[in-house]
Amino acid sequence: MGYHYTHLTLEDRCEMARLHTTGYSIRQIAATLDRAPSTVARELKRNGSATQDYQPGYANQQARARRWQGSKLDRDPTLRTTVLAHLQRGWSPQQVAGRLAVDQHRPVISHETIYRFIYAQIARKKEYTWRHYLPQAKAKRGRRRYKGRSPASFIALRRPLAERPAPVADRRTPGHWEADLMLFRIYGQAILTLHERHSRLLLAARPPGKAAAPIAQAMARLLAPLPPTWRQTVSFDNGTEFARHYHLHALGLETFFCQPHAPWQKGGVENAIGRLRRTLPRKTDLAALSDEHFTQLVQAYNNTPRKCLGYQTPAEVFRNHLLHFKCESTSPRARE
Repeated sequence: MGYHYTHLTLEDRCEMARLHTTGYSIRQIAATLDRAPSTVARELKRNGSATQDYQPGYANQQARARRWQGSKLDRDPTLRTTVLAHLQRGWSPQQVAGRLAVDQHRPVISHETIYRFIYAQIARKKEYTWRHYLPQAKAKRGRRRYKGRSPASFIALRRPLAERPAPVADRRTPGHWEADLMLFRIYGQAILTLHERHSRLLLAARPPGKAAAPIAQAMARLLAPLPPTWRQTVSFDNGTEFARHYHLHALGLETFFCQPHAPWQKGGVENAIGRLRRTLPRKTDLAALSDEHFTQLVQAYNNTPRKCLGYQTPAEVFRNHLLHFKCESTSPRARE
């Protein structure tokens, strides 16, 4: 049987400092702490201060710093390259960690390790460009506080969210959408976003303005090609740009509205807009954004793994459901 060795704790060091100050010898301190005399002598020599008596707090810091070998990403260049490559694609640390675990069938790294590595580079090297690897590009951890803005207006044929069918809430059934406008600094520029609650699929378009009529036409163009099972309901906030929502009723869609000042009730599309802001900040000039680049950004969103989908991508979930629907619709009926 071998010896079981444990490192000195802060309490051990405090007691050692007290005994050493009292005048105890190294062997007497070792007997009191039930440690080897060599352990006590080495501790006083390695972690003691050159100008002051033995300080337990300083000694504990020195011992921990000596044992630390750097972050996992510091020690593994291959893993660091892979993680940074995914972060550059706009993935969050949680998405990177989750997808690596799915691909390699085992936990590889935690999202907290990735966050700590990025913020350690900022703190030690003062290189604030590292923040751009993170989704919100913040140089410090914590929430940003904004003043809420939620205009409410009267809308014809408006139905509250409370009247929406109950099965919509659990996200198990496809075909239920949330809509919102993504606005920019230049007046009149906007992106219409439609977010499917089950698959988290995102459809987007650049309407010519934010008036109600073109917004309703753009939504109809996006949703009309889908099978009827994939266009059942749409939820909005109370912006006047959705005042012509009843034009969607011709497609068999039911429309519902959040309570005033409660945009969080359609949190899926709010989250989607937040993710798009990483590559399309408010200062973006949409006139300078080509249709090809815009399509690539939407495709990148739909091909990014999501934790809520078991680290599948929205495109994968949508495609699997659509293939399943086609197989069911084309299969021969059983003989009676």
